[in-house]
Amino acid sequence: MKFENLFNLDGNLIKGLKLITHDISYDQRGYFFENWNKYKFDNNLEEDVSFCQLNQSHSKKGVLRGLHYQLEPCAQGKLVQCIKGSIFDVVVDIRRNSKTYSNWLGITLTESIKQSLWVPPGFAHGFLTLTESADLQYLVTKKWDKNLERCISWNDKDLGIDWPVLDVLPLISEKDSKGINLTEAESLKIIF
Repeated sequence: MKFENLFNLDGNLIKGLKLITHDISYDQRGYFFENWNKYKFDNNLEEDVSFCQLNQSHSKKGVLRGLHYQLEPCAQGKLVQCIKGSIFDVVVDIRRNSKTYSNWLGITLTESIKQSLWVPPGFAHGFLTLTESADLQYLVTKKWDKNLERCISWNDKDLGIDWPVLDVLPLISEKDSKGINLTEAESLKIIF
């Protein structure tokens, strides 16, 4: 496993985010790789991370989910992997005291490249399905709590996320269509 730090558009390190490229062993039968290894993970993050739940989602082309996060005491860290198809995965730093507060990062995750994205607590997360369908699998560090879940609008003009252009408008849930902009979330004190 190779762990890489990630940087914003200005070249500044976004502290905590990691892109993990898996070592894959191929032979005539197929392939094998370690999807997650606690010892390597903790060593590269310099913290002890425990997961409590494994989630999976299936989305059609053009589905946009997010930008989701949860408040304390259930703020979630997520280890995200696209296991079928391709997605444009987006994270937004919503840690007020971070040097990269309000910065976003987008990365394409695909089944063929076999990478995972570590998203620590303090980030809003979402994705857009690029292929006919995509399956995502992600481990989370805290349980889901409906009362603590929040959503930043995927098209917040102040964030200026450069979503890939599709031949159709993004499909979003009713819940996600009610997302608020980051400035409003900050004024309501519902960020980190």
